[in-house]
Amino acid sequence: GAVARARHVKRARALASLVVMLLPSLARGQQVESAVVHAELRADAIIDQTRAAAQLGVGAQIPAGYYARIAVVGAVGTDVSARAGTDRGLNGRIDVLGRFLLDPFRQTRWGLSAGAGVSLRAQAGQGVRPYLVALIDLEGPLSARGVSPALQVGLGGGVRVGVALRRGEARER
Repeated sequence: GAVARARHVKRARALASLVVMLLPSLARGQQVESAVVHAELRADAIIDQTRAAAQLGVGAQIPAGYYARIAVVGAVGTDVSARAGTDRGLNGRIDVLGRFLLDPFRQTRWGLSAGAGVSLRAQAGQGVRPYLVALIDLEGPLSARGVSPALQVGLGGGVRVGVALRRGEARER
């Protein structure tokens, strides 16, 4: 009930605080000459045992060294399917994710990365719940307009599948 939810929220806040406190020290450990934060637009589906949620979001990709990116993403959406007797309503999430890039300098057309992080997800009828997230990301080539498509799959509050459009640089992801 309410006590369990309060415990989940308290743990999520503590974990998010720890991640935020560690970000500056991680970034100082690997200085990046062009530490430019890049925006992204996202469309995601999160499917668990009882619901499928469709969400649209925006995020920021923050360099934390040549091979690492920290993503902060906010998204809102709706439940597109629900079991009988459950609420169909708005839902949303805030993610803080770290990704390790295997090709940070765009030496190949498509770049693979893997990551993990935390997600705070709010759903109608369920309140706010924290989740651990694990993901694999495949980022495509940079267009003439400086945008790369990306496909992301993972686990965290259910199976996650998403597509993103990210701003980028010609020499690095």
